[in-house]
Amino acid sequence: MIGEAPGGVDVHTANASRIYDYMLGGKDNFAADREAAEQIVRVFPESRDGVRRNREFLGKVVRYLAAEVGIRQFVDIGAGLPTANNVHQVAHSVAPDARTVYVDNDPVVCVHGRALLAKTATVAMVNGDVRKPEDIHAKVTQTGLVDWSRPVGLLMMAVLHFVDEPQEHVAKLREMVAPGSYLGITHLTVTGERGGDTERLRQIYSRANMPVTPRPAEEIARLFGDFEPVPSALFIPPYLVERFGSLGSGGVARKP
Repeated sequence: MIGEAPGGVDVHTANASRIYDYMLGGKDNFAADREAAEQIVRVFPESRDGVRRNREFLGKVVRYLAAEVGIRQFVDIGAGLPTANNVHQVAHSVAPDARTVYVDNDPVVCVHGRALLAKTATVAMVNGDVRKPEDIHAKVTQTGLVDWSRPVGLLMMAVLHFVDEPQEHVAKLREMVAPGSYLGITHLTVTGERGGDTERLRQIYSRANMPVTPRPAEEIARLFGDFEPVPSALFIPPYLVERFGSLGSGGVARKP
């Protein structure tokens, strides 16, 4: 996408999905995205590595759910642009019959994603917003790939900090999944010692297509409700949890 703008794409306003893509070393980004990303790196020098570690975390979660738990259907909300080691690719490396539905509220991301995923029968991408859980449920159902009466891997990685007051929406999504389902979340944090840096991060994203709201780790933990936590050491070593604690938090939990 570098140097070539599809019709209808605003190349002058930084886009959260394209910032993430650039941080991962992707090519689906423009000058405004790269400039915003470099501003973020100046504020949080660990952020580029943090984005890559977030992607590793996602991959380890999917591999664990497919290989150790037997999950065969995944719903990835706030999926962003397809890149390396996507959810369906990791799941297929363990179970070729695994099914994945990606959900994103950016229509351009969805068009691009559908084009890239068109030849994979066990994968779909739908336009949906985490603030409309019932709509997501309906659209995912329409793909024919997910049976909500059976356990699902519900993933919301690096998306909820773009949502005002996400607790109620996530609670509804937790209600929709069957017992034995798993919820994976990562989220930008705010801490007292890095409060000024976090405010500058907010300002950068306020000029992009999505304002961002980092939250305290305790508030992020409440997003899991009464789900049973899975030990985080299965997916990320403790030293990385400490290293990135001022940047992000999250985890994985199982519905009883």
